[in-house]
Amino acid sequence: MTPRQRRVLQAILYEVFAIAFVGPVLSLAFDKPATSTLALAVLLSAIALTWNYAFNWVFERWEARQVVRGRSLLRRLAHGVGFEGGLTVLLVPVMSVWLEISPLEAFIANLGLLAFFFVYAVGFTWVFDKVFGLPASAAVRNEG
Repeated sequence: MTPRQRRVLQAILYEVFAIAFVGPVLSLAFDKPATSTLALAVLLSAIALTWNYAFNWVFERWEARQVVRGRSLLRRLAHGVGFEGGLTVLLVPVMSVWLEISPLEAFIANLGLLAFFFVYAVGFTWVFDKVFGLPASAAVRNEG
């Protein structure tokens, strides 16, 4: 699988599971119709999908220049923090407008989602790497 195919597959699978979780949770949390929160989840997912692809492209370019190869827990945590932090900046305004809540309320709601998705992002990436193997940028080189 090419690096591009890998990033696209990873992002799509990640978002499919995200929509299935976010839509019902937002409906319950904000007492909004499920159709509205499902549509919001799809919009948030589209934003996240675009961010996922862009962030992973940048992260893998950085990772390929590192002396230490592989994906340690620290590197996986850095990946999760970078991804989720950038995503929060993008999603809070959208959630605020869609749910008709203040930016602060949207930020607090996003913190709840962030807590789940931080663990999910690290775990999902680990499982994805186990199933599909590490990308070339993280593969341990045999030098000898």
